[in-house]
Amino acid sequence: MNAIISASELASALAAGDPPVLLDVRWQLSVPKAAGEPSFDGRAAYGAGHIPGAVFVDLDRELASPPGAGGRHPLPDVAGFGAAMRRAGVSSGRPVVVYDGGQGWAAARAWWLLRWTGHPDVRVLDGGLTAWEGPLETSVPTPAQGDFEPAPGATGLLDADGAAALARSGVLLDARAGERYRGEVEPIDPVGGHIPGAVSAPTTDNVGADGRFRPAEELRARFRELGVSDGTEVGVYCGSGVSAAHEVLALAVAGLPAALYVGSWSEWSADPSRPVAVGPDPQ
Repeated sequence: MNAIISASELASALAAGDPPVLLDVRWQLSVPKAAGEPSFDGRAAYGAGHIPGAVFVDLDRELASPPGAGGRHPLPDVAGFGAAMRRAGVSSGRPVVVYDGGQGWAAARAWWLLRWTGHPDVRVLDGGLTAWEGPLETSVPTPAQGDFEPAPGATGLLDADGAAALARSGVLLDARAGERYRGEVEPIDPVGGHIPGAVSAPTTDNVGADGRFRPAEELRARFRELGVSDGTEVGVYCGSGVSAAHEVLALAVAGLPAALYVGSWSEWSADPSRPVAVGPDPQ
């Protein structure tokens, strides 16, 4: 099953007799702002207009636990995540489509969590809301309670030790911008640089100028250049396990399974005993 769906395919699915559950996960990376500058409010953006029938999902509250030793977006409490998905109408036997404002990172985080907890049919709207040409609505739907019961472990998950080991035995991809990987800038976390052995692979290079994923064959070629081929054990991390989920999604589009290091650099760099590499080379 393809991990992404086009806007035209989604429009057809919504017009069918048994449409998918639709989740709106609009979110933006939180970075320090100038005094008085408002933060992005995904719920307000949802209220101003969303794809008909979509239910808002809050990434910070429903797709992650509070920030702490496990990073800025640790795994959510599994029971709480399951309850949130059921409130949104998610059932195991019904397809789910997730979208965000267009970047795709937040939608990919929801996609990865649902896949990791065992949902068999989840796709991301390619290009997000910006690709949607249909109507929008402002009314908030009240979906029927779903029956989804999360069963973690259906896809790969890494902790800090596992990520370090994979950097030596397989391919560990760093999905952040190249300047953060090289340690030239670090706007959020305690220190810049990367996990020793990790390969720089900005997730922004997986999409075209329109924000949609590059064709599968182009993605396979890109990952092949980064050392990934069929049978390679692959892991991905970023700052806090959000943009890395987007890279895991890109790998899935290319037909290449990968594990996610959810704690990512925000967890790794918080422990001064962990080694840090800087510069353009993995080591």
